[in-house]
Amino acid sequence: MYKSVNTRVQRRGATLWTIATLLAIGLTSPVSAQTTAWGKLGRTATPAEIKAWDIDVRPDFAGLPAGSGAVSKGQDVWESRCESCHGTFGESNEVFTPIIGGTTAEDIKTGHVAALRNDSQPQRSTMMKVSQLSVLWDYINRAMPWNQPKSLSTDEVYAVVAYILNMAGVVPNDFVLSDKNIAATQGRLPNRNGTTLAHGMWDVAAKPDVQGSNCMTNCATSVTISSRLPDYARNAHGDIATQNRLIGSVRGADTLRPAAKTFVSPAERKPATAGPAAAAGAKPDPVKLANQHACMACHGVANKVVGPALQDVHKKYSGQPAADVARQLAARIKAGGTGTWGNIPMPPQGHVPDADIQAIAEWIANGKF
Repeated sequence: MYKSVNTRVQRRGATLWTIATLLAIGLTSPVSAQTTAWGKLGRTATPAEIKAWDIDVRPDFAGLPAGSGAVSKGQDVWESRCESCHGTFGESNEVFTPIIGGTTAEDIKTGHVAALRNDSQPQRSTMMKVSQLSVLWDYINRAMPWNQPKSLSTDEVYAVVAYILNMAGVVPNDFVLSDKNIAATQGRLPNRNGTTLAHGMWDVAAKPDVQGSNCMTNCATSVTISSRLPDYARNAHGDIATQNRLIGSVRGADTLRPAAKTFVSPAERKPATAGPAAAAGAKPDPVKLANQHACMACHGVANKVVGPALQDVHKKYSGQPAADVARQLAARIKAGGTGTWGNIPMPPQGHVPDADIQAIAEWIANGKF
């Protein structure tokens, strides 16, 4: 992967060689001779345009821009731009998995996170796993905030990274992270020694990770796939199925129920059925359903979280018959979509029973919050 050679120069050289080859082929072809107008298309990229794309930061911190940011500034940016998805202290598991948690002062000393080995942490946080500080800086710089990627200034990125490290106990409250001290700060990451370079993916000339002559003999005729959460940790944080990231239709195990005897793939699972109360004709509680299906992870009743407040959704359709509004909302909830309330998509909820979707839609349409 990353070695002492300058990979940027290699990439640019390879790209220029490819372009030159294609141009040479095109100029000698009959089609090119008939369409000389193509030769006037395009122009050389300006230095500013190249700089805007060339933003990657390597593990050796090559490509890292000059700048700095204090923990105190990072807290301000966090509370205004990051907290709604990641929680006040980076521990939230409602919209995204936790950033903070599972690391100790001893881990900072050793560079190995003990919780990764002893199953003492039910869910792995970012700070438990990340081994290169450049990865954290680069990802925040290019992808955050989720609804406005690349909108943070260089100094704000330094500040947010400093605040994350402070929440994890890596740096003190008065710390200022900069391009001058980030390499030294890397030496305090809890999982800095948790990775290895002794594998074929790092050195392609080395011995492969898997030897074909060994793994292709005496193969099993059937495979049993299983996934296990330690019994003592199974219900440590409530129903994991309602706490997973809300992108896509995949959900985690319902940890409020006993562990399944065998693994059942999502495609083989039977649709959820209504409970005894619904079967007996009792009207379902839409508030409980909204919480059960994680609607409230992205929507507040009176306040916007990731998606709009439910009261605002109700107001948008005021004046229309409630039955018609409920049908529209039910269709939108099931299909998902984006654009009505901003750029953040609402994932399709096809895994939720139709009766539950209808009850939630009627609750919003009637506005009886």
